[in-house]
Amino acid sequence: MSTVMKPTTTNDDGLLIAGHVYSSRLLVGTGKYKDMDETRRSVEASGAQIITVAIRRTNIGQDPKQPNLLDTLPMSKYTYLPNTAGCYSAEDAIRTCRLARELLDGHDLVKLEVLGDEKTLFPDIVQTLSAAEILIKDGFKVMVYTNDDPIIAKRFEDMGCVAVMPLAAPIGSGLGIRNPYNIRTIVENAKVPILVDAGVGTASDAAIAMELGCDGVLMNTAIAGAQDPVLMASAMKKAIEAGREAFLAGRIPRKRFASASSPVDGTFF
Repeated sequence: MSTVMKPTTTNDDGLLIAGHVYSSRLLVGTGKYKDMDETRRSVEASGAQIITVAIRRTNIGQDPKQPNLLDTLPMSKYTYLPNTAGCYSAEDAIRTCRLARELLDGHDLVKLEVLGDEKTLFPDIVQTLSAAEILIKDGFKVMVYTNDDPIIAKRFEDMGCVAVMPLAAPIGSGLGIRNPYNIRTIVENAKVPILVDAGVGTASDAAIAMELGCDGVLMNTAIAGAQDPVLMASAMKKAIEAGREAFLAGRIPRKRFASASSPVDGTFF
């Protein structure tokens, strides 16, 4: 089993995606907020530099009569990550990515997700593989949403995806990381960034993802659905930073029995 090389210090510890370095390892969505002002304040509190946009649900110029997200969160300040949320076939996902590229003046970084059914929102892996292959050939830089299968994650990497994003739990469920050993295995075998996507419910979930060695976390509902989204966004920012530092620091091994903080050997009396 190969182990991905990780920095041993937090100095200059940036997240590298598609040739660009980001200081924040938290990626956030822009949907489900009560209004544009709450969206703006929450994104600002999160410290995120990459924001996801559901092209089928968010106006970024499709309707000139409606509020435009680009006016609230300008591309001069944020890296947009158009996503294919709501797509249930490779064809729909490909069409959505191409629309996003047209609306955003050639922007080629996208989040690909092709869903299998409306109840679980689990990814349809066959359709996702098909869409990823075509999009990569078409010049897109694909960050792909997938299940927590290490074999499939490696296949997406080998295809040329710039980041692989396994789910922690079903989208919007808030259940946290259900299969931490799968996530750890994916991380250990990867040479591209691994980001947990979907299922985070609170700050401790985000910290756990980072402690497992993930390169980042993408979330929307956990922040937008909180009673105080702006405060939760701030909490998530701190959790990501703490989890990353804990991973770099190296936790103590788990032991079945106690181990005294102050050993008896060498005491004066």
